[in-house]
Amino acid sequence: MDLPQYLVAVYLFLVSLAQCQHYYLLRPIPSDTLPLLELKEDPDPIYDPREKDLNETELRSALGDFDSRFLSVSPPQDRYTGNEDLDELDLQQQNPTGLMPKDIKNLDFDVQWGKKRKASKKLKRRLQMWLWSYSFCPVMYAWNDLGARFWPRFVRAGSCYSKRSCSVPEGMVCKPAKSTHITLLRWRCVQKRGALKCAWIPVQYPIITECKCSCAN
Repeated sequence: MDLPQYLVAVYLFLVSLAQCQHYYLLRPIPSDTLPLLELKEDPDPIYDPREKDLNETELRSALGDFDSRFLSVSPPQDRYTGNEDLDELDLQQQNPTGLMPKDIKNLDFDVQWGKKRKASKKLKRRLQMWLWSYSFCPVMYAWNDLGARFWPRFVRAGSCYSKRSCSVPEGMVCKPAKSTHITLLRWRCVQKRGALKCAWIPVQYPIITECKCSCAN
């Protein structure tokens, strides 16, 4: 297929998508609870842990599993550890990982133009890779400082790319699809019999691990 026919095939394919957008890139409904909203803290320093409460050996023992991929005691040298500064061109040039989604792999690229033309294997592959790359939703990782009342206080959290739509025609966006939980220690203070009692308690903190192209609503 020469270049003009190739462009015609792409144009007609995109027009067909506009007529049946619900068929393109159907995804599981992701969680709407991620990423987490910023926690509102009482600014009174009386609720902060003291120096004696920050013994790293004791805290590591209380925490148990310390996953250094997502946790850090000290400020990381590079806050951004993934692809947070990607622009649209960079994103499109990234190679998607894993298996090609079935809904892209099984799309019919044959077009009706005078008479039905069957797309070549090479053209089908190019269109599939273009669609896959365009709809690819990487997880954008960055280190967040949760403050002195968490230990470790630095967590590598994920978010989904949101600078543009991930579908053709536009309308779908990258949303969280999968997450995992890591354990942190939370400094918790309560009033008991007129006195302030504080202690480290374990809490579960969700981390986005996968993003997918999904309906905006």
